[in-house]
Amino acid sequence: MAEARAGLPEGRYGRDPSADARTDRRLRATGLVLLAVLLAFVGWAGWSYISGQPVTGELTGFDVVSDAEIDVNLQVRKPSDTDGVCTVRAQAEDGLEVGRADFRFDDDTDSVHRTVTLRTTGRATSAELLSCSEADGGR
Repeated sequence: MAEARAGLPEGRYGRDPSADARTDRRLRATGLVLLAVLLAFVGWAGWSYISGQPVTGELTGFDVVSDAEIDVNLQVRKPSDTDGVCTVRAQAEDGLEVGRADFRFDDDTDSVHRTVTLRTTGRATSAELLSCSEADGGR
């Protein structure tokens, strides 16, 4: 009788299992490297966004003075050699915007707490700090 072969014919039934294992290890390693690069990029982007804003502000309160004015209390943090500008808006009870203005902060301190008066076209029921940034044409 003829002798039985010990193994399968090479290349006939797919790749060698050890070659598949090497490919799996390479894919996992590549995936981990790409994941690490993605996480590093997201961390860097977040840090540069946060640290790239030298002027920040917080609305600490407001007082409706009349149908045409609202006083807004702002706390602004900025470098002492930088001028800042903050945009504030007022809204009526129905949510419509009744006033918006930019206020400049050019004090030589790094923390300013000030009450600003915003004129409105109708009675305001709320105030909102939209943004604070470095003023154009600073010192």
